[in-house]
Amino acid sequence: MTETWDDVNEQVKADWKDDTTPFERVYEIVEQSHDGQSAAEIADRALVSEPTARRHCKALVNTGFAETEPDGQTTLYKRNSDRILMTRIHEIREEVSRPEVLDSIKEMKTEIRRYEDRYDVVSPEELARQLEAGETEGWDDLAAWRTTRQNLAVAQAALAYDEASHQLAV
Repeated sequence: MTETWDDVNEQVKADWKDDTTPFERVYEIVEQSHDGQSAAEIADRALVSEPTARRHCKALVNTGFAETEPDGQTTLYKRNSDRILMTRIHEIREEVSRPEVLDSIKEMKTEIRRYEDRYDVVSPEELARQLEAGETEGWDDLAAWRTTRQNLAVAQAALAYDEASHQLAV
């Protein structure tokens, strides 16, 4: 069975390599990167040489798609977090009406208050310090609270961006 999977994985890699350019593969790997990766790591995953990966990563940094962070003697590359945020803000502005954003903000604030009341804490970080390792429900709530808080911040940023755009247009 392992041999079959190895053959399938190798075939998928070969197809990906045939159907994409080196730049497209590097772009895809960086786009999926939350944490920084070296050019060597990206090259390995993108099926390109390290100099090719480094060249394309530098181009992605120059266009604002990626950013770098030092790690000793190595440069790590990852997708640009500001770009991700602006993309999400633009998606909200295009796909969701202002009243819907306001309703969502209200709902998320209510959900956050429920977590605060349920656990008698003011932040997910405080809850994390109080939870025991085996408290599955508490850890699930912690993850949901963090996600809600992040979504609330993005929705509020989209609302503020929309307001600023309207003010500048006047």
